[in-house]
Amino acid sequence: MALNLKIVSPEKIEYEGNAEIVSVPGTLGAFEILKDHAPIISSLEKGVVEYTCDDGKHQLPILGGFVEVVKNKVTICIEVD
Repeated sequence: MALNLKIVSPEKIEYEGNAEIVSVPGTLGAFEILKDHAPIISSLEKGVVEYTCDDGKHQLPILGGFVEVVKNKVTICIEVD
C-alpha cells in the first residue's frame, strides 16, 4: 500500500490503516491523494471522503474538516452527522 491513512472524528477513529487512493471534497474542489503527493494542508467541505484499501473502496459522508498530507501520511480530521 502506498499511503498511511488516518481518519478521525470527534467521536472516534473512523479508519486507520493503509490506502492506495484517497479522494476528498476540498473547499476549492475535490482532489485525489496518491503515493508521493506534495505536502498539503486543506480545508474540506460537505461531501464524501473516498478511500481504496485492501478490502475495497469505502465512502464516508462528512460535513467538513481538514486534511494534511506529509511524506505519504494522510491525516483527515472530519465532522460527521
